[in-house]
Amino acid sequence: ANGVGKIQTNGLLSGKMKYKVELLENKKLADPFILEIHYAKRKPSISFAYGLYDIDELIGVCTFGSPASPSLCKGIAGEHNKSKVIELNRLVLKYNRKNEASYLVGQSLKLLPKPKIVVSYADTAQDHIGIVYQATNFYFTGTSKARTDMAGKDGKHSRHHLGDRTKRVFRSAKHRYVYINANKTDKKQLLKELNYPIMEYPKWTITKSLTYSL
Repeated sequence: ANGVGKIQTNGLLSGKMKYKVELLENKKLADPFILEIHYAKRKPSISFAYGLYDIDELIGVCTFGSPASPSLCKGIAGEHNKSKVIELNRLVLKYNRKNEASYLVGQSLKLLPKPKIVVSYADTAQDHIGIVYQATNFYFTGTSKARTDMAGKDGKHSRHHLGDRTKRVFRSAKHRYVYINANKTDKKQLLKELNYPIMEYPKWTITKSLTYSL
């Protein structure tokens, strides 16, 4: 139903392709994916970057960084948990073949330091509903409202209150997903402290091809 098939733990997904996910010590390796392939064409704050390799070819990246909104970090599970909050802010694939997105996200979460509260968004303006997050067991916690922000120097929205107050840029509604990346005990406690309601997954209703450039 979610469009994602079974994933073999030995790294083989299909045919002669052998996949592996590794920490990118050189984060600049992710730049071509983020700046050239991803629709936003903008580099976010990156604390951890993981690469999906098919043999020796880098074919995808998944990056995590500090959320731009301090209020989100405090609000998601309280002031005392704000340092645990991190955003999965870019997921980009060169070919986007079957299972690649969910495999990359799943393996990246295993490599990410624990405990972490991972938040990510699916942009409704790009017709994304978060299929890959649903396939990797994120919790759906609601959809933000569309609004306008101050324009930054690049003409896009500014989240840091340093933009041009005379110009406004539309920000589309986004589906918010949360993943508790922790051991069993910590996960149970963090779920109790989660301030967002866990809701049913949104369903795909628009007839368009799926993309996982999130």
